[in-house]
Amino acid sequence: MKRAIDLNCDLGESYGIYSLGEDDGVMPLITSANIACGFHAGDYNVLARTVRKAVRHNTAIGAHPGLPDLQGFGRRQMDVSANDVYNMTLYQIGAVQAFAHSENVRAEHVKPHGALYNMAAKDRAIADAVAEAVKTADSSLILFGLYGSELTAAGQSIGLSVANEVFADRTYRADGSLTPRSHADALIEDPEKAAERIMRMLTESKTVTADGADIAIEADTICIHGDGPNALLFAQKLHDTLLARGVEIKKAGDIHD
Repeated sequence: MKRAIDLNCDLGESYGIYSLGEDDGVMPLITSANIACGFHAGDYNVLARTVRKAVRHNTAIGAHPGLPDLQGFGRRQMDVSANDVYNMTLYQIGAVQAFAHSENVRAEHVKPHGALYNMAAKDRAIADAVAEAVKTADSSLILFGLYGSELTAAGQSIGLSVANEVFADRTYRADGSLTPRSHADALIEDPEKAAERIMRMLTESKTVTADGADIAIEADTICIHGDGPNALLFAQKLHDTLLARGVEIKKAGDIHD
């Protein structure tokens, strides 16, 4: 059984006059913040505020780079080259690094967002581009990726530290990929059910797919989506369940098996 786990959330996704997510309530409950960099969501003011919040709560700061798609929230696949992906990822990491530096801290991890995350999970060329951008930005950054994905393999192949990510509020397919959001059974909306699924991942290294089959899975970090209607409720339930079951919640970089 895992005795320690990282708890991460996608934050800083408001921009301009538009407010999204429950960042203030969620931030104290997590150990890693994946901060939007302005491409799929977020802007320079929101990025600055979110970094400051993370510093106040001693939460690890991470870049959450996405495709340039504000209207689609970065969840629509785009026909982009590996070179485009490398440059857009490096660009966005640099923005987070600069704001972290302004607060006398450093960015600690990178987690791609939405469609970019899913593309990198299956397409090795895209995965390599993301991993190379991370290494160029700072080879000590931890790359968050789906367990068993091309992204984690790409990171490991060039010597990056990799954290296998699992999702509290999403269902899985037989191949270990996430069920597409377009499917009715893609999301788990019951915090109690989500918490029990996570505990099984940590104790048995297994989860059940949307079709009812068991698959193997490994977890180093657990994702909660900050834009969900019950984001704070999910975060609180998962946080409390982990501690009640004897699992310590720690930054990914501080966990030593």
